[in-house]
Amino acid sequence: MDSQQAGHWGNQSTVNEFVLLGYHKYPALLFTAFLAIYLTILLGNGLIVVVTTMDPALNTPMYFFLRSLSGLEMCYTSVTIPKIMASLATGDLSISLTACASQMFIMLFLGGAECFLLAAMAYDRYLAICLPLRYMTIMNQRMRVGLVVGSFIISFPMQLVQIGLIFSLPFCGPNEMDHFFCDIPPILNLACADLYANELALYFEDTTFVLAPFVLILASYVYITRAILHMPSATGRQKAFSTCSSHVTVVSLFYGSALFTYVLPKTPDFMKIDKLLSLFYTIIIPLCNPLIYTLRNKEVKAALKRLFNNKRALEIRKVETIH
Repeated sequence: MDSQQAGHWGNQSTVNEFVLLGYHKYPALLFTAFLAIYLTILLGNGLIVVVTTMDPALNTPMYFFLRSLSGLEMCYTSVTIPKIMASLATGDLSISLTACASQMFIMLFLGGAECFLLAAMAYDRYLAICLPLRYMTIMNQRMRVGLVVGSFIISFPMQLVQIGLIFSLPFCGPNEMDHFFCDIPPILNLACADLYANELALYFEDTTFVLAPFVLILASYVYITRAILHMPSATGRQKAFSTCSSHVTVVSLFYGSALFTYVLPKTPDFMKIDKLLSLFYTIIIPLCNPLIYTLRNKEVKAALKRLFNNKRALEIRKVETIH
């Protein structure tokens, strides 16, 4: 930071809040759209949580991880969409520094946990396909709970450090960002200080929470693919591929957008599409996950059918009892 920049920054007032310009045109239409999306996300992912909990046939490690992922997705979107809807309803696009820091921390914390959770799901598929005789012994209750809890424990301290570094920076103005939530790239773009330590921390975080789990997932699927190709039965190969297809689709969507957002160089052209990419992995993917895991999964579809049939049978019995 040179003296000219320091003088320029020093002459400006300290920022106490940010203005999220994100999506504010056509407020009534957008409010309705985001409300519909949010309710669909809660309903779809909530239904997966319910059916994988209640149906004994889905009491397996794979569906334990799926239930955890769906619960995480509901929390993830609850950090952003209600704030967007509140801004659309009131016209107030501002967010205080404290609220911004809290929102960013929860987003990073849950996002980091999701990266490791997706890696744990890949490891689960590796054990099921490559080591089927030892699968239930290794992936026991203690192991699966440990992997899920560990995903959150790993994410917590690093994100706390990241938030501390970012919000210890001076923000002298402007305070407007073309984004719909407090994300790292647009926030750093508003800081009036040397960002070397922040860029170093961001690089470390990208390596730890994005690239490392992604490499583990790729390694798992290399072994999985090799094991499937060596299966003598075509039916066995098809079944093995089908158990992995939903997870591969989710990983491709999530990491495709996350890698573009957090790993690629932050050029001016990149900043123009950052908002769109963020919308994709924070809202569109949680919206699509229930469809991906139900439309491609016969067991989940069968469990949903049993759940609705049981509910209908109970309602008929109640009516018969009343009459």
